[in-house]
Amino acid sequence: MLPKLTLIIGAAASGKSAFAERLVTSSMRARSYIATAQAFDDEMRAKIARHKDMRGSGWTTIEAPLDIPAALQQVPADHAVLIDCATLWLTNHMLAKTDLEQAESDLLKALENCPVPVVIVSNEVGAGVVPDNALSRKFREAQGRLNQHLAAQADLAVTVIAGLPMVLKGTLPQALE
Repeated sequence: MLPKLTLIIGAAASGKSAFAERLVTSSMRARSYIATAQAFDDEMRAKIARHKDMRGSGWTTIEAPLDIPAALQQVPADHAVLIDCATLWLTNHMLAKTDLEQAESDLLKALENCPVPVVIVSNEVGAGVVPDNALSRKFREAQGRLNQHLAAQADLAVTVIAGLPMVLKGTLPQALE
């Protein structure tokens, strides 16, 4: 049984998406995938294709680079949903120069009101060096705040390092213990 909201957090290429997919699949519910990535270049197109291949069939995909709240409203009542990822969603909002506080507030409210279990993936970006430019520092701070708010609201928070999950908050479903 999946909790109402699960946060899967980790560094780039840590295995967090694969773990999140296993978690949603283990729920035995139908599966929806809310994709936030935008393919602006060949490298990103290839990454998206790899993620689709790894995920396999059986997922209903909703592309929502900016409007996760609207995408959550499209998810059928018998599904579990995976949002991959909050980091690209935040990046999209920063590049669109939207009001980040309002976008985050809308996201958190939509997650709170969502009637189906949600697993959201996010990157931990604060463990590295202080970025050398203002935009990168602004992003790092915004991502850190978003991650803290997601973790506070989550029933289950798991960090993934080298493909290994470590529970930060809550309890993993028995199927994954």
